[in-house]
Amino acid sequence: MVPSKSHAILCRNAGEPDVMHWAERTTPVPAPDEVLIKVAAAGVNRVDILQRRGKYPPPPGASDILGMEVSGEVVAIGNKVQRWKMGDKVCALLASGGYVEYVAAPEMQCLPVPQNMSMAEVAALPECIITVWANVFEAAGLKPGETVLVHGGSSGIGTTAIQMIKLHGGKIIVTAGSDEKCAACRKVGADAAINYKDEDFVSAVIRETNQRGVDIVLDMIGGDYVARNLSVLAPFGRHVSISTQQGRVATIDLRDIMQKRLTITGSTLRGRSQEEKACLVKEVEAKVWPWVLSGQLKPLVSHSFPIKKVAEAHKVMESSAHIGKIVLEIDV
Repeated sequence: MVPSKSHAILCRNAGEPDVMHWAERTTPVPAPDEVLIKVAAAGVNRVDILQRRGKYPPPPGASDILGMEVSGEVVAIGNKVQRWKMGDKVCALLASGGYVEYVAAPEMQCLPVPQNMSMAEVAALPECIITVWANVFEAAGLKPGETVLVHGGSSGIGTTAIQMIKLHGGKIIVTAGSDEKCAACRKVGADAAINYKDEDFVSAVIRETNQRGVDIVLDMIGGDYVARNLSVLAPFGRHVSISTQQGRVATIDLRDIMQKRLTITGSTLRGRSQEEKACLVKEVEAKVWPWVLSGQLKPLVSHSFPIKKVAEAHKVMESSAHIGKIVLEIDV
């Protein structure tokens, strides 16, 4: 029996982690093409931090509750839902609204939970896998044998990208901010890991590639990193931006692009339409989910917190002390 009232993490206003609190709200009713999920766990993403601070509002019409990905059990279905039934275990990509006991999610944005993973692990998958697929595989067109440079290699995105690129037959170089993080990246499968605090990544990448450079850069830094990234791209290389942690504005030399025939692109995931997200989820289920089901691709979960300790989870995220994903478990 689904209760009429349930709980969610709400923000009193924009600000520091202590603005978040566990409060009662009306349990959502699924739309005709939605399933209602009793949430077991929710992934924590950097976009949640930005939204809490008031710097990244949810898309129009989306919930103002934080959280872009969840795992749990289907407890109600809309009258047009065809694939899922009551009791199914799923994970889902959301525009927002995941820090809750119950969430309504579009049917086509759900994926089946593999038997070889915990609910906490599965909650760490949707946003990272779909982001890497959309940008490295779809936008940049990764081919087996190509080399990719990923900044933030020890992040959730980074540790997922390492595994996906290696499983596809690519080579991967990452940057990270400590020797411990670099070691973790190599353990997950990185061919080379550069501590950017100790060594200039441009020189290191040129050395690691025998002067050739890389085929793709996946960048979540922005700012002055962009020009440096372009300098390490090989001819016909592709630069993909997915975040701008150090600035939205970059100054580049267009001759680098022209002479090496480079491509610069980028994307966000959250603001895409349900139709676009459904297509991405379908592609991921066909091409990537077999790796998940077989156990070849697993999320690296750094910290797991009870939902009521969400402030602590956000503090860990903001400190960048984690390696892999941070997850909230809803067991109240």
